[in-house]
Amino acid sequence: MNSKRFILIGALLGLLLKPAYSNNELTQIQNQIKQTEQQNKKLEQQLQTAAKDVEKTKKELVKTADKVSNLEEQRSALSKRIAELDKQRDKISAELAQSYNGISDSAASILFIASNPNFDSKTMHDYVLTSVILTAAADRFDNQIMDATKKMQELDTIRDTRIIEKEKLDRSAKKYSSEKDALDKLLKTRSAQNEKLKNQQIALQDKLKKLSARAKNISELSAGVGSSEMSSETRFSKRKLNTPVHGKLVVRYGEKTALGLKSDGWRIHTHGDALVMAPADGVVKFADSFRGFGKVIIMSHKNGYNTVMTNMGSIDALVGQEVLAGEPIGRMNANRPEMYLEVRRGDKSVDPARLFNEP
Repeated sequence: MNSKRFILIGALLGLLLKPAYSNNELTQIQNQIKQTEQQNKKLEQQLQTAAKDVEKTKKELVKTADKVSNLEEQRSALSKRIAELDKQRDKISAELAQSYNGISDSAASILFIASNPNFDSKTMHDYVLTSVILTAAADRFDNQIMDATKKMQELDTIRDTRIIEKEKLDRSAKKYSSEKDALDKLLKTRSAQNEKLKNQQIALQDKLKKLSARAKNISELSAGVGSSEMSSETRFSKRKLNTPVHGKLVVRYGEKTALGLKSDGWRIHTHGDALVMAPADGVVKFADSFRGFGKVIIMSHKNGYNTVMTNMGSIDALVGQEVLAGEPIGRMNANRPEMYLEVRRGDKSVDPARLFNEP
């Protein structure tokens, strides 16, 4: 009886412990798991490579954008210098023409007096008068000749300087073209890398358009798009950064605007369609037109900071895109080449002078 019981228990245990799958099935499952693991590893590697490629593109964009922006500034300065030289040349040429007329008049006076001497007077009065007039005419003639000679030398110097400046401009043209082509290629690469981001834009753009329609001013728009979390750290950066565009600072923070209002930011006059670069590492929160300000980009940075940049002619960044400091994000409007740069922390404006080097 006991032996039968043991046999029965053994049979039950055998049934309970019998593998759910055959050896062949287990092998297939194990192979599938290995294949899945290998595919996951390949996918992770591809993602890591893609992330590295994006980061590499960004860094290359920062370097190339800096070169292009500096070359644009140099070319603008050279063109301005050449225009100034042309203006000086025209002015001196006009003065020379007047000098030639004066020299002709003086020479005519001397010739007239010399050919009609009056030494027959009974008194010395006419003789002395003739001598004085002749001496004065000769002195004036000498001065006019010296002045004309000096102006001709100045004109030669201006012409030589202009040739040098023009050669510099011509040399920079080839370099600029090369760097500009490299920048355009990198921008296309970044655009392709942002395809995934583009697919997430539709709903967000609708939300931003409604916000833009409701916002009464730049401050409300900036507050509406949100910012990074506030922290006890109030620094924007460990060092002062460059402004997002090269140009001349024409209105400072706190100065009165043309409308008599206190400016909450800087106004920077730029040359033509100057390249605009991200002022610091951050995320693009708004990239669209806003009434009275042209195309506007708002970026969110660490420690609760937002930057607002206006009067863009074109925008090369997407909402939600993470960009590095110095990465190109667009170009100025050539017809309105003046950026309004505002920095906000929370609901308060901040003097850009605390954060940026003066352009």
